[in-house]
Amino acid sequence: MDRNRQTGQSLNRPNDTRKPPTLPPSARLPFNRCNLPAVILGSLTYQRHPVPLEIDSIRDFHADLFRTLADFPSHPERAQRFQDYMTVNFLLDELDEAGLTPGRGRKSRANANYPRLVRGWSFDSDGREGAVLKRWVESRFGLLARHHAGSLLDRDGEAYQRYLTEGTRGLYATNALESQLDLLYTYCQYELTREFPDRTHLRLFRGINRMDEHEIQETCSGGFHRVLFNNLNSFTSQRERADEFGDYILETEVPLPKVFFYNRLLPGMLKGEDEYVVIGGVYEVSISTV
Repeated sequence: MDRNRQTGQSLNRPNDTRKPPTLPPSARLPFNRCNLPAVILGSLTYQRHPVPLEIDSIRDFHADLFRTLADFPSHPERAQRFQDYMTVNFLLDELDEAGLTPGRGRKSRANANYPRLVRGWSFDSDGREGAVLKRWVESRFGLLARHHAGSLLDRDGEAYQRYLTEGTRGLYATNALESQLDLLYTYCQYELTREFPDRTHLRLFRGINRMDEHEIQETCSGGFHRVLFNNLNSFTSQRERADEFGDYILETEVPLPKVFFYNRLLPGMLKGEDEYVVIGGVYEVSISTV
């Protein structure tokens, strides 16, 4: 694979004539809030031939922000402008005006904002913040979570009920938290387009300890596998960093529109220098060992 590859063409091998699998019905919702249905954006076809993803009306509603960002030549300046806009638009420093009333739980609700969710994900993707983020992916992109502190495939099971509870509690009485995430994703896509104007994919790596924790749909020729990922996942751009998280290294080409957040987007928000938080679905990956 070419690290600077500009299209998804290398994912199409000439002798592979089998029809690419679509996203299984059990992994998707029939509706979402973006410009492509889940059955398409979660498919292997989308990995090979991505197009931009847009959450309904967000870019238009915040058009003034993106017009302003165009005037700043450097990434640090744009990042600061974005953070200032978020603070003012969502009243993050004026929670009384946002409707937060004094009383029990005020402190935890005051901390329920987009930086807290991103940091919480980095600390423990199976925690409450991770549940909120996975629920957000479900509602915006229609991709169902597959794992959260246990398998979620049994909708009557304890793990699934705990996931629903954590996600609901994490959103309760917050200050337009899902809308904050909508704008964070949209800003991430804006920055990726500016940083990589001629690229459609990033080569990313994920380290894991057990292969049975991932849903391998098919083993293909050339050492490739088709894997159904959770609806939100952590990757890294450095293979040596992936080694730190497991004995098996998954390597894949991630479409830029499936990057929700990455460390350098807002400096200091994530611990890992090369972490990318990636929206899931079916991916073709190569698997190697340390």
